[in-house]
Amino acid sequence: MMMEMQAPSAAAPSAGLEDAVRRAFEARFGEAPAFVARAPGRVNLIGEHTDYNDGFVLPMAIERAVWIALRPRADGVVSVHSLDFGETAELTLDPLERGGPEWSEYVRGTAWALAEAGHRLQGWEGVMASDVPIGAGLSSSAALELATARAFAAVSGLAWEPGAMARLAQAAENRWVGVNCGIMDQMISAAGEEGHAVLIDCRSLKTRAVPLPQGTVVVILDTATRRGLVDSAYNERRRQCEAAAAFFGVAALRDVAPGAFADAAAGLDADTARRARHVVTENARTLVAAEAMRAGNAGALGALMNASHDSLRDDFEVSSPALDAMVEIARAHPGCHGARMTGAGFGGCAVALVDAAHAAAFARDVAAAYERRTGLVPQIYVTGASAGAELRKR
Repeated sequence: MMMEMQAPSAAAPSAGLEDAVRRAFEARFGEAPAFVARAPGRVNLIGEHTDYNDGFVLPMAIERAVWIALRPRADGVVSVHSLDFGETAELTLDPLERGGPEWSEYVRGTAWALAEAGHRLQGWEGVMASDVPIGAGLSSSAALELATARAFAAVSGLAWEPGAMARLAQAAENRWVGVNCGIMDQMISAAGEEGHAVLIDCRSLKTRAVPLPQGTVVVILDTATRRGLVDSAYNERRRQCEAAAAFFGVAALRDVAPGAFADAAAGLDADTARRARHVVTENARTLVAAEAMRAGNAGALGALMNASHDSLRDDFEVSSPALDAMVEIARAHPGCHGARMTGAGFGGCAVALVDAAHAAAFARDVAAAYERRTGLVPQIYVTGASAGAELRKR
């Protein structure tokens, strides 16, 4: 996503969030919650800016998530208190209107999308907390949307189908919040699989779980920089991709093979050609990366991650000096197979594939080298792959 919620003044809780929201709910309402909804953030291993081109992505749901402890109420009102922001948002379902804290627009937008799809919604009240970093490119907004959708499904008796719910959450972000994102963030938050990354076909929403190569871990490298206001750059790249697809006479760049692109790219203006070249080659890299993972080939996967970053930096031009520095430092470490920026770009996080035996030294050494070079203090942590959005009862 390109527009993020305003960051709270205090850091979100980093551990035990389910217990935290349960305790806070009991303190606030005098009883245990009827349900606890959870939805994770994500890190994308490869396949960047391909989702809105109907292409392929290879994300995994991370161990950081949004948690909501809740109970139903019968008056058509939703009231949710955020422990992170220290404030409560209240909204009526009929009529549903904008207003309130900025973060609550993701709750309102999800309610709007569910209602637009014909679902009859019941109100609820609850307590929310998250440890998905805001603005880091780890999909804090998608996690909130899917946790909200899980909450509504629980109290309203809605069937849970991950792909359909992901589409509605995307509609909330596109049409209510006003961010023209693709489907990847919502889909992996809805359909993540524990212990696996997930290859997603963003046209059909078909998924295939793929394991990390044995003996490797994923390390998230938060550069301590944030994107700021870059919606115009993001929207420009979408327009360029659409123009390139029209030039090739296809519905989306996913339908252009690398060879066909190379044969005809001279007919495009230079900027549009570079943008399209990234998408076409990134789709190919992503499919090869999934096969490398199935074969347990860490070296091949790392090399593809490196090529992805170079393409994002040079052809799609969505990297940043901080991201480039972090990736360069990570790649130089002996335990690293490959590293790349992850997320929409212009700031936020990189991701590295690292030998598990070297993970602690990698995190320590890369953090120190990055701080020396940039003066910024990064957040670096190892993550496993978690399940997608889920519901826990009392």
